[in-house]
Parts: sequence; C-alpha cells; structure tokens
Amino acid sequence: MWFVILSVICSVTVGIFLKVAKRFQLNVFQIITFNYFSALLLNYFTYQPNLVIEQKSVPFSLFISLAVLLPIVFFIQAKSIKLTGIVKTDIAQRLSLFIPLIASYYLFNETFSSLKMIGFVVGFSAIFFTLNKKSEKKSSNWVYPLLVLLGFGIIDILFKKVAVFKEFSFTTSLFLIFCGAFIISILFLIGKIIVQKEKLEMKNILWGLALGILNFGNILFYLKAHKALAENPSTVFAGMNMGVIILGSLAGILLFKEKMTKWNYFGILLAIISIIIITLSQLK
Repeated sequence: MWFVILSVICSVTVGIFLKVAKRFQLNVFQIITFNYFSALLLNYFTYQPNLVIEQKSVPFSLFISLAVLLPIVFFIQAKSIKLTGIVKTDIAQRLSLFIPLIASYYLFNETFSSLKMIGFVVGFSAIFFTLNKKSEKKSSNWVYPLLVLLGFGIIDILFKKVAVFKEFSFTTSLFLIFCGAFIISILFLIGKIIVQKEKLEMKNILWGLALGILNFGNILFYLKAHKALAENPSTVFAGMNMGVIILGSLAGILLFKEKMTKWNYFGILLAIISIIIITLSQLK
C-alpha cells in the first residue's frame, strides 16, 4: 500500500500544481505538453529502459491507446471544469472508479471478499458525501463530465494491463507511452500555434517540465502498486481513489481555504474507514 500512498501524494500535488498555475494565468495545454517531455526524460535517465525490443513483442494497441488518451483526457478534464465546473468534473472523475472495479472482476478475474465489498460500498458513499457541494457553474451539460468518467476509467484499466505485461519492463513501457503522449501533444500544440497563432512561452515550458516530475512519480508508483498487488487490482483502484479524496480535501482546506460542510467531513471520515476496511481485507 506504500506505493498507493506515494502515488496519491503525487496525484494530489499535480492537482495543486495545476490549480496554482491557473492563478498565474498560464497556458495549461502547453504545460501538459511539456510535462510529458520532462517525464520521459526522467524515466530514461533514472531507469535507462531497454529500448532494443522485438517489434512483435510490443503491444502497440495498448501503448498507442494510452499515448492518445492521456493528453486528450487531460484536455477534456480542463474543458469540463471550464464549462460545467470543478464539482461536477470531480464527481465524474471519482465515479470512474466503477469502470476499473467492474474490470477487476470480469477482466482480471479477481474474487471480492465480503469485507472488501463492504469497503467499496463505504467508499462510494464517501464519494457522494465528500463531493456534496454547490456547483459554481449552472450549465447542465453532462457530455464533458461523462467523457471524463469514461476516460479516467479506461486509463486505469489500460495501466493495469501495462503493469502485468511481462515481455519487457514496465519502465520501458512507460517510456514508450510518454514518448507517444508527447508526440501527440506537441503535434496539437504546433497546430494551435499555426492556426490560432498561439504564442509559446518559456514560463509554460518551465512549469510543464516541473509538472512532469510529479506526473512521472504518480504513474510510476501507480504501476508499482499494481505489480505489488497484482492479484488485487481493485485494492489499488479503490485505495488510490479514496486516498485522493482524503488528501485532496485536506489540501483544499489547508492551502486554499475551501469551505467544507459537515457532510463533506463525514465523507472524508467514510473514505478513511473505506481504506481501513479494504486494507484489512488484504490481510485475511
């Protein structure tokens, strides 16, 4: 579970980073683009992944899917926050937990104990109570939140498949995915520069390179968690989600002075109870 905790810390820090970046009116898309460049460089120089691989052993469909989805879902998430508000978008992202949990049962053949099922029920209750806030946007358009839900759910499943792929190391897989995501992002960015006359600014590049360090840690520890708990992917999926709820809420209260209702605090308590129950189910 230590890898889950480290992944949660990196994930919440990424969110804080992007929230602070918006206050400085930085270009989020440019930041996201160069975050992948930073992540692939860090991956290469830290782990020196073996890039001499047989073409037939590469799961191109898996890597290409992630390389395409990562930047696109990032962009959809930003669009959803802009059009429907952060509350609805956050709800959609948290409810995406349904998708990998279903996949744990049907795709990865995991057996759920009664105790773990109780933990899931408590966890989903925590989602609703923690996110029970008044939305700052009045738009009822659920297209973007729905795409966020589907996008994050599918990404979770695909990263689980990367973690259990045994033809070569997951650090090599990660390097190829980051390369693909950067290439796709930079092509989009070049298009925006040519068509929309968008200006590339050094401050966005620097913020992106810094964000890439956090994003690399987030995904790396997430994959390590799936490898360590290979027989229990639902524990990683649920633990990650509940952990982000707890730490993200605390960050909102302490750093951004966000107002919380008594139901929100009750939701945080349920998230903590959910993690305890799911952890106990692992010990049995």
